[in-house]
Formats: sequence, C-alpha cells, structure tokens
Amino acid sequence: MLHKIKISILVVFAALFISCEDDFLETTPTDAVTPAIALGTVEDMEKVLNGVHSTLYSQLGGTITGAGNNRAGNQYWIPLGDNLAGELIHSADANNLGWRSEMQWNSHTQETSETTEILWYHRYNTILHANLLIEKISSGDLPVTPRLRAIEGQAYAYRAYALLSLVQHYAKGYLVGNPATDKGVPIILEPQTTGPRATVAEVYNQIGLDLDASIAAFANATPRGTGGARDKSQLNINVAHGLKARWALSKGDWQTAATSAVAARQGFPLMNEAAWKSGFNTNDLSEVIWGSNVIGAETTFFRAYFYLASNTFNGSQIRNNPKIADRRLIDAIPATDYRGDVFIKDAPNTNTSASNGEGGFANDPNYTDRDVYDARIAEIKSEYGLVSGHNLHPYMHFKLKQKNPGSIDPDDVIIMRSSEMYLIEAEAKAMLSDISGAQAALAPLATQRNSAFNVASFNTQASLMEEIKFQRRVELWGEGFGYTDKIRWDEEIDHEANGGSGASLTLYQSAFKQARPSVNDDWIFKIPQAEIDANPDITPDDQN
Repeated sequence: MLHKIKISILVVFAALFISCEDDFLETTPTDAVTPAIALGTVEDMEKVLNGVHSTLYSQLGGTITGAGNNRAGNQYWIPLGDNLAGELIHSADANNLGWRSEMQWNSHTQETSETTEILWYHRYNTILHANLLIEKISSGDLPVTPRLRAIEGQAYAYRAYALLSLVQHYAKGYLVGNPATDKGVPIILEPQTTGPRATVAEVYNQIGLDLDASIAAFANATPRGTGGARDKSQLNINVAHGLKARWALSKGDWQTAATSAVAARQGFPLMNEAAWKSGFNTNDLSEVIWGSNVIGAETTFFRAYFYLASNTFNGSQIRNNPKIADRRLIDAIPATDYRGDVFIKDAPNTNTSASNGEGGFANDPNYTDRDVYDARIAEIKSEYGLVSGHNLHPYMHFKLKQKNPGSIDPDDVIIMRSSEMYLIEAEAKAMLSDISGAQAALAPLATQRNSAFNVASFNTQASLMEEIKFQRRVELWGEGFGYTDKIRWDEEIDHEANGGSGASLTLYQSAFKQARPSVNDDWIFKIPQAEIDANPDITPDDQN
C-alpha cells in the first residue's frame, strides 16, 4: 500500500510464516527470495494465511512497518471499540499502553498517534498478503483444488474484513454521511501499489465484490475442520456470510443483512447460561463462528485482550483500574436475565485512587459496616479468582474472564458469534418494517437469556429498535461493537444524562460528551501523517 509497506514485503513474509503449527516455525527466510517462490505451494500459502491470522493478536513490532509493541492487533482494537463509545469504562486514572489518551479521544483524533498509524498499517498489511495470495491463484500456476479454493475464500474474506475496518474508522459512516462523495480509503487490489482515497461508496462496493468472491470460492472448497478452537481461527463460508451481514447492516442494505446473518449462524447454536457465564475465553463455545486461537509461543502478555478488557488478568492495568459498565445499562437488565449476573453492582470500591472519589471504606457510600465491606470483598475475590492486589469497583464486570484467573495466561479472542447474527437479522427486519420477522429473529436469543422475555411487547418499529439496541449493548458488551453501532445509529455519547454512566468527567474530559457522528467529525480517525508523507496519491488536503 504505502511506500514503507512496499519495500518490506519480503521481510514481512518471513515474520508471517510463524503459524499455529509447530512445523511451520522452521521455514527458509524469504528476505532473499521472490513472493512467487515464497508462495510456490499450497502449503506455503496456508502458512501465509496462518501468519495473517497471527497478526490479529500478536505483538506487531518487527512485523508491521512502523509498529511498536504497544498495540497488539485486535487484542487492542476490539476493546477500543467499546472504550471509545463509552461502554467499557475505566474506573481510575491509568495510562498503561496509552489508554488514558484513548478514552479521552486524544489518540484517534491525532494523525501521529500509534492508534491511527498501526490500525492503518495492520489492515493494509492484511490486504497486501491477501492480494499476493489472490494474484498467485489468478496466475493459474497451481492446480485448482478444493484446498486452493479454501485459500482463495480466506484471502478475499480477509481483504473484505480489512477494507471494512478501514472505511468504518477512517471515513464518515455510510448512513450518516454522503457515501457517493465522502472520502473513504484507498482500494488496493494488487501488491506493491499505492492509490488515492476512493469514495465511501466505492470502498463498500469493492467489499461486496470481495465477499461474493469469497462465498463463491468457499462453495467449492475443502470444509474448515471441526476440531475446535484452532479450526475456528480459520475463515470459512460462515465467516464470509457473517462479514457480509456486517457490511450490509452498516450500509443499510437491510434485506442482504438479514439473509446473510441467517446463513452465517447455521451450525452454531446459541450458548446456554453456563457457557455464557464461563468467560468468553475460548473458540470452543458453541456459537463462536470465528475467533483468534492465541497460542503460547506468540503470547502478548500485557498487550493481551484480557489484560485490556477483563478484570481477572494479573496486570497493573487491571489490578489498579477495574473496568466497569455503564450503570444505566446494567440497572435496566431485568432480574430474570442471567446476563446481569456478571456485572457486580454492589462491589465495594477498594481503590483509593478511584476517579469518582469514593474509593476506600471511608469514602464508599454503599457500605457503613466495615465487617460487611471486608466480607463482600473476600467473597468476590474468592468467587472470581482474584489475587490480593486486585481492586474492586461498583458495576465492575466478570463477563470476560481468563481460563486461569489471576494469571497472565493467554486465551482465545472471539471475533464473531451467532448471537450477533440474530441481532443483525432482527435489526435489519425492524428497519424493513417487518415486525413479525424482527420479533422472530430476536426471540430465540432474548428468551435464551431472559426467562421472562416477551417479544410480543415490542410490536412497533420504534419499540423493536429500542429493544434491539438494548439487547446488542448487553449481549455484545466488551466485544468491540459500541463504536460502529453508535455511528450507524447516529447516537451521541453523554456520560452525564439520566443519572450518569459512572464515568468520571475529570478522567474522560472532552470525551465525557460527544455529539452524534452525523454532526461530529471527531468520530472519524485521522489518516496517519506517515501515510500522507509517503503516499504520493494522498496529500494534506486529504486529511480527515
């Protein structure tokens, strides 16, 4: 894509060959060979795909040009989506890995920040390697087999996934702007090329073409394995349909969104209560369609998803700064909905540095008896496996838990599951004014989670949309959808309204309130200054 990536293609190959298979670790360095040789066999192409997958969660320094190790792919960017939207709230001042800047909206609004730079480089690096695979397959040098078609399907899906991520972050939202004229991101379809910013509509059109190509390839491909967590790190036709559902939803193609969501979730039944409360730490959960299977040889430790998002990781960011949910959301969860159980409303505030000024027994307004205070602390720490240094805070969550709480062990990172697909179908049909269809899509999920749920109570488009929004916020909390959801719904951030979210104005500063995306361009990530400096097709006038 950009000049820096162009000159490092072969070097990146060598790094990407590190894969989920031990025998893939021993490879011939490719900094002295051509991509044609590096992609000479189906086996080599599969290694590249495994490498692309590993960059979704591994430390990026030395792999992505210009990247340090302060950001680790989706392990950073997934929680960022809820952090920016005011869903995953910090309870105290801490700046490990730059999170103070993120929550204050001082990173994505700066063209020189690591966040804007590395997200751009990583997604275009994914596109680069997808393009190399597609080019090799298109050359006709290899026999067309179901195994090759599986590689082709993944390559097109990865390119679509990366392009969708880029246009959703670095451009005005499709439904809140003018996609025919709003500047999107460069569409790069060949290795070692640069390009100008295409329009948002043009980028979305290319994503649609890539997803159709992916689905067509997968239709004649070797099926993905069914061995569990590792196999689900590979993309398959369900993932391609799921990406198409996300793409269609974000552009208001409601019928396509609904149809694709149904196709995506086939074979991935909803979790029961025990599974839902188990911690969202493994791809083995029944409804996981796609996730990163994080292996020990490539741990990111303090750049890990559970370090940034959970409350059980044994790291200073977590011990000193428990993550909390918007108390307005949690208070609205019915008592009959078991999802509310993972948010601890009555947790004592043990952090004397808590941003709300209520840390420590003497300042905690919810406790007047020291013995009761201490007993509740001991109970929570014992139940959730916290070590002695972990602080507590009201409305802290235990939705995202490590398999081994109180450690720094890596766990899988879930990227797509069938619950999301039920919610996409429900939203799409509600927007089509298909009331019965929206009710039918919402009911299986909501009744699984809430024994008293009555879908008949929501019998208008307005009431259905409000309930679907609520269900998305509860069901997908902490999984990174808050940012793109608010852009699609054109909703503001207001931590103060209706009793307040629990976030601190002192800590969140200007991000405490943000006007809705249709009138506030601060929702759009800045184009990295390094890109403007290096890419002859992008000028300072192209900056967001």
